[in-house]
Amino acid sequence: MIQTWNLLSPNLMHALGWTLLHFVWQGTAIAAVAAVLSVFCRRASSRYALLVVALGVMALIPVITFLSLADFGLQRPYPSTSEAPMPTNPENPGMHLSQGIERLAPPRDLLPELVEVWLMGVILFSLRSAGGFLLLEHQRRKQGGEVSDRLRALCGALQKRMGLDRAIRFCECQWLDAPAVVGWFRPVVLLPLTALTGLSEEQLELVITHELAHIQRFDAFVNAFQIGVEAVLFYHPAVWFLNKRIRTEREHCCDDAVISLCGNPVEYARALTLMEEWRSAPQLAMAANRGPLAQRIFHVLGIKPSGSGARIGVAGSLICLVAALLAGNSLFGIAYPNLRAHAASIREVTAGHFKVAAAMQASPAPAAAATPAPKPSAGRPQGAPQPTPGGSYIEAMKAAGIGDLTVDQLIAMKIQNITPEYVRGLHGEGLHPDADALVAMKIQGVSPEYIHGLRSLGLNPDPEQIVAMKIQRVDAEYVSGLKNAGVEANVDELVAMRIQGVTPDYVRGLRSEGLHPSADELIGMRIQGVTPEYVHAILALGLKPTPDQFIAMRIQGVTAEYIKSLQSAGLKFDVDEVIAAKIQQITQDFIDRAGKHGFHDLTLEKLIQLKHLGILETPANL
Repeated sequence: MIQTWNLLSPNLMHALGWTLLHFVWQGTAIAAVAAVLSVFCRRASSRYALLVVALGVMALIPVITFLSLADFGLQRPYPSTSEAPMPTNPENPGMHLSQGIERLAPPRDLLPELVEVWLMGVILFSLRSAGGFLLLEHQRRKQGGEVSDRLRALCGALQKRMGLDRAIRFCECQWLDAPAVVGWFRPVVLLPLTALTGLSEEQLELVITHELAHIQRFDAFVNAFQIGVEAVLFYHPAVWFLNKRIRTEREHCCDDAVISLCGNPVEYARALTLMEEWRSAPQLAMAANRGPLAQRIFHVLGIKPSGSGARIGVAGSLICLVAALLAGNSLFGIAYPNLRAHAASIREVTAGHFKVAAAMQASPAPAAAATPAPKPSAGRPQGAPQPTPGGSYIEAMKAAGIGDLTVDQLIAMKIQNITPEYVRGLHGEGLHPDADALVAMKIQGVSPEYIHGLRSLGLNPDPEQIVAMKIQRVDAEYVSGLKNAGVEANVDELVAMRIQGVTPDYVRGLRSEGLHPSADELIGMRIQGVTPEYVHAILALGLKPTPDQFIAMRIQGVTAEYIKSLQSAGLKFDVDEVIAAKIQQITQDFIDRAGKHGFHDLTLEKLIQLKHLGILETPANL
């Protein structure tokens, strides 16, 4: 099984699983509405357009559902079982705020398996479709042959009558029994030998017109869209039902085009009957004998089916629509049981806290002599409000200096177990983050001790920088190690160096070779793979590049072996010249070719000029 649970966050997995379940009733409802509305469409083209729009809605509604559910889940993170208990409602001590939140989460035991099975199905159906397209293209290339001049002239005349100015190829084939169209941007009309020999010239003209109508209507693109929707939403019968209806109405539309252009519906009906007996066209091609024969003949001949079938279809569609809506309502009840009741519970709890806070703010302050002032806590500035004994979480956070919080901020802070002591510890280090920054810092495990260690080394990062440093594991030990190695860097440079893997050992290795790069140079050298070993090898050849020159040499692929090859040719050069030589591809072979032309003891500058001007190259016209 694909471990999608590890690839997606729990909230996204939850949203995707429920999206698949919600589409069960959504797809049924869309198909039912489309079936009812199609009854009132008299023209095949109108029914076709309606059904294609319905299929587009089917493809779009899961995306909307997923985004909505993902947004709901991301705004309401699931509480951890290891966290401290949530505050209680003073008016209802048995009610905890966490209880309301936890019950908003639907059971997710089977969601990973559901998503994995769906993904496997998508992969299988996608491979099936891709294999079909490849096989069809292989057959066309392998067995397709040019048609006769007479048939090409007939096809060209039909194409001109229909106003088609696209480049269309007409080929004979032996592996089909009815004319068909393949290809999107460069369509090919395949004309099988059975049709060329078994149909009269008039019948052949009619079926070729049918295929040209497919091209004129760009039906191949809609067909590809249908196949894509089938691959993604394969598990829903309504998708297959709607696609079958679309393919049937598409054939009716092309049949209408044939009758409108050529007339003679009786002869066309005979041609369809003959080709039905030969039927073996692949699903991915659009053949003239595709679709239910009886329906097509009735449609071509203008015979109206009895109204009882339509009435039964409307009644059945309405029943399916009602059932889908009821199922959707039930699914919401399963996914989010007692949603309104629990939302009211959360409002009740938070409202209770606000009532307590308002009452305490409104009550008169006690006399100074009645109660001695509490001793200030360590790390807390004089004059800061003290927490009220037995007060609520809201009041305690206000006492710590964090007030005017929204309900969402309170919930997020409590879920992350942000305590007044944690806030006061940050304040003691001179940091005063807002509620959102507090949550981000707590998620990343930022502690007052971590901040103290950074500040003791002379750094003064803001909350956003602290979060970035903690994510990249820039701690006091790392900063101290770089300082001991001789590197002074600001916060952004420290984060960048950590990302690129600049370590104290790497710096000491460069310094042992006599290099003293700055923070920016260290980042550039590490990105380009300038190692102490590379530096040592270059220095051993007598060159003295600066850190920037080492970076340039590494970018251009200058190696110790390349420099040795230039030195063996007796060349003398500095660092900039060897970089230029590498850019101009001055190699030992080029130097030897110059020697064969009598050019000896040339400077590197002269060799570069020869290479740049192409003097030693053989002219193209010789």
